[in-house]
Order: sequence, then structure tokens, then C-alpha cells
Amino acid sequence: MFGSRQTGVNAYAKVGMETGVVAASPHKLIVMLFDGALVSISNALTNMRAGNIGEKGKAISKAIMIIDSGLRAALDKKVGGEIAEGLDALYEYMSGRLLTANLKNDPAMLEEVQRLLTELRDAWNQIGDTPAVKAPATAALNNKYASA
Repeated sequence: MFGSRQTGVNAYAKVGMETGVVAASPHKLIVMLFDGALVSISNALTNMRAGNIGEKGKAISKAIMIIDSGLRAALDKKVGGEIAEGLDALYEYMSGRLLTANLKNDPAMLEEVQRLLTELRDAWNQIGDTPAVKAPATAALNNKYASA
């Protein structure tokens, strides 16, 4: 008659996520993509260490999809110039590392991408939504990742 308790919890979480996406600013949406990729990589690490190959593969595939179809797709290379080009190359590198980590069952590669995404997310959070904060934070991001 009624679904399981877990089904209800999952439905509630999905509604919460969808509401968050609809109400989020473009800046917040990018943060959500970073967070989603980081959760997927964390799940991949857990499953890799537990020997759950199928779940590990699903989690890594999800992280790659978020990076490629979310973060990379959101880049505007015309407006973003060198910063966007550098981020595009970095995202491509991360996706490749995740794929290799999956094939080689290498947690160090997953941890590397996890560190890179955490640094980017933290820098992105510093940018904020206010115009007064955007210029200095963008310059800091440019300096930090120009060599990437």
C-alpha cells in the first residue's frame, strides 16, 4: 500500500534537491556541481576499498558526468578567456584521471581529483555572488590555476 520508509526519504531528498536547484543562483549551482562530484568520488573511494566494483564504477561515472556535462559545459570560453581555458583543461585532466583510477583501481588518483575539486570549490565559494567580491576572487583564482 505504502512505499518503504527509504523510498519516502529518497523522494523527500529529491524534492529538496529539485527545490534547491530551482531556487539557486548560477553561483550556487556551480557549488552544487562541485559538491555532487565530491560526494560521488567519496562514494567511489568507499566502494573501491570495499571491493564493490560495480558501485565504484557507477560513482566514478557519475563524477565524470558531473565534471564533463556540468562543470565543463558551464564554462564560457568567450567571456572567461584564459581562466575558462585553464579550467577546461583541468576538468579534462580530472575526467581522465577518474577513468584511469577506475581502470587501475587506484584510490590515489581519486584522492588527487578530490583535492583538486575541493580547492576549486573553495576558491569558487570565495568569489560569492556580490560584484564587489568577484574581481579580487577571480584574480586569485586566475593566479592559482593559470599554470594548471
